[in-house]
Amino acid sequence: MILVPFLADKNVMVMGLGKSGTATIRALAASGARVTAWDDNEKARAAALAEGIVLTDPAGLDVSTLDLLVWSPGIPHTHPQPHALAVAARAAGIDLVCDVELLALAKPDAQFVVISGTNGKSTTTTLCAHILKSAGIPVAAGGNLGTAALDLPDLGHDGVYVLELSSYQLELTRSLRARAGVLLNITPDHLGRHGGMDGYVAAKRRLYDLIAADGTAVIGLDDAPTRGIADWLLGAGRRHVAISVKQALDHGVSAPQGVLLEDGCEIFDLTAIQTLPGRHNWQNACAGFALARALGVEAHAIAAGIASYPGLAHRQEWVGTVNGVRYVNDSKATNAEASEVALICYDHIHWIIGGQAKEGGIASLEKYFDRIAHAYLIGDAAQAFAATLDGKVPYTQCGTLENAVQAAAARAQSGEVVLLSPACASWDQFKSFEHRGDVFRELVGGLK
Repeated sequence: MILVPFLADKNVMVMGLGKSGTATIRALAASGARVTAWDDNEKARAAALAEGIVLTDPAGLDVSTLDLLVWSPGIPHTHPQPHALAVAARAAGIDLVCDVELLALAKPDAQFVVISGTNGKSTTTTLCAHILKSAGIPVAAGGNLGTAALDLPDLGHDGVYVLELSSYQLELTRSLRARAGVLLNITPDHLGRHGGMDGYVAAKRRLYDLIAADGTAVIGLDDAPTRGIADWLLGAGRRHVAISVKQALDHGVSAPQGVLLEDGCEIFDLTAIQTLPGRHNWQNACAGFALARALGVEAHAIAAGIASYPGLAHRQEWVGTVNGVRYVNDSKATNAEASEVALICYDHIHWIIGGQAKEGGIASLEKYFDRIAHAYLIGDAAQAFAATLDGKVPYTQCGTLENAVQAAAARAQSGEVVLLSPACASWDQFKSFEHRGDVFRELVGGLK
């Protein structure tokens, strides 16, 4: 836990009782702050009351009595409609911050690496942390991924905090000064929360406000928005390192053919790393390499760290091979775009798909249907997905994940892949995508 002693005896309200909110409440209470909290979700409030958390309905709150308002990033505070408490707080001159801002204020001399992007940030965060740990550097990873900011351990001066930051967190963080940071890519996402694409890009670009003047800004070049930001960094005279998997760079880190290059010189063949399959993961590896280099890690040590990377749970996670058939857990793929990056990595796929459907379904994936040996449909989206697949991909209506795994195991041949990449949310049958992936892993273990 990270303590925030500068808030002792201060009146602090925490809005939102998810993972980051509850971690913040614990840290504030342990630091001697006077803490109250709220969540618009009744179940979350009931759980908080059971833990002894003091709740205050913002509808009857005099916000002028607050010294600080800690805001859970998932709650709208600007677009599409700002929460009434955010409006009232700003009118009273009360700061809205997130837990990452409190971490930065609590650890002003700490070393930070910050990572964002529409896709790939979780893999890059865990990969970077693994590289640094492999090189003997004390490290802790968290933020938007895994451990909440104030639940991270208190590292010594030589330690490094590797933080995944969402666009929401970037909007609410001001004081952090990182040694290095990367913006991997930008594609349309969360546009309603940011007032459109321009607002989303502006939120992502804030990452570079959080890098120290003598730090290293790493930037992807493989989409138009990030290329625009790279031009902005160049014009501002900021030290930066470009990364690309679409072109070989004379200056920067690139891997257009799967061989990682630093300033055009070959460093490491990524194509043999089973835990980093596909071009999108080559980009993550380029980013991890550039960030570790910015912290002074030698190229050979980074290559060794990449080679030993175990992979990110639920994101193209290899969970076993049974009778020559590989089983891959991609439960984190909760929409078609996320499933696409898995489908391009394999041939002869036995595809387990379905759940609570997202807008657009899977029609955009038709160009990959020739890779599918058979599809196994589960959950609420099964009928709609069957209509899309009909006449193009053979499929079986399985209903449940257990039935799908059994059916795929009976049909798949040695050398083929059983891929759970649902292109759907999990809430129709599971608590979360992590729960869905854990069940898949257990079912595959039962096959062994």
